[in-house]
Amino acid sequence: MGRPVTLFTGQWADMEFADVCNMAGDMGYDGLEIACWGDHLNLERAANDDSYVSKRKKILKENELDVWAIGTHIVGQCVGARYDSRLDNFAPDELSGKPEKIKKWAVEQMKYAPKAANNLGCEVVTGFTGSPIWKFFYSFPQTSEETIEKGFEEIVESWTPIFDAFDEQGVKFALEVHPTEIAFDYYTTKRLLEKFDYRETLGINFDPSHLIWQGVEPHLFLRDFSDRTYHVHMKDASVNLDGRASIMGSHLPFGDTKRGWNFRSLGHGDVNFEAIIRELNDMGYTGPLSVEWEDSGMDRKYGAKEAVDFVKQIDFEPSSLAFDESMKE
Repeated sequence: MGRPVTLFTGQWADMEFADVCNMAGDMGYDGLEIACWGDHLNLERAANDDSYVSKRKKILKENELDVWAIGTHIVGQCVGARYDSRLDNFAPDELSGKPEKIKKWAVEQMKYAPKAANNLGCEVVTGFTGSPIWKFFYSFPQTSEETIEKGFEEIVESWTPIFDAFDEQGVKFALEVHPTEIAFDYYTTKRLLEKFDYRETLGINFDPSHLIWQGVEPHLFLRDFSDRTYHVHMKDASVNLDGRASIMGSHLPFGDTKRGWNFRSLGHGDVNFEAIIRELNDMGYTGPLSVEWEDSGMDRKYGAKEAVDFVKQIDFEPSSLAFDESMKE
């Protein structure tokens, strides 16, 4: 089918943008999903500075790369997350320890995002929303339905003016359903869409790696939310429940082989990508397949090159006729 294969640059933010472009082009990627941290993309400048955008486009063109989406994950997290000191890592240094100012900064940045996307020639912004109630996912001490409902309402209140800015630019926001977000599994995703009255602006950045270890079947999630899938991440994970390991992760770092689950390079985990491709074919998705490469047990350049080859091999076209059509007289 030839869907474009892109590389999400979020895990490569220690490299200069030009170097990432050069690497991705040499590896055979068709484009990038550009993260708005490191030096890869400054949202305010991309929204307001034509010369800045032109330079980014020039670097992309020199490496025969396009862009279909930009990623705003760490900024969006600061909009809706309940503050703790870890958010200081995502915001400017001068805002450390100042939750109200961090949120104000994040909202302003997210309002730049749709115009920045438009200026770069893309119609989708991927990212996180954060969640004021994630810490309550295990209901002890007892968590009331009132508390959960209030958390969803807080997200609606915080993100509605941001989505208004998206509508002005004709750009969609694709939430990556993910632990620590207000929508982290099947039913929280359904609840969030309902809370926004299925506002067209809000859709999904489908990522199977965050679903499989929770026990959610990725291709069925994709099937049920096909009309809301605006972008697709290609990312794998392995589930290793050996009788000692816990699905909760045991406070062990990613990559530790004692963990109950780990992110893996594509084709090295338990995600059924063939089933996913079949669903994408059935729903008529023609957008990018974006490799978000995360595997603490593998050299990342080796893995990223292997990943683009894997995606291009698995991305088969649907049949144009029924297999038994030729049996007719």
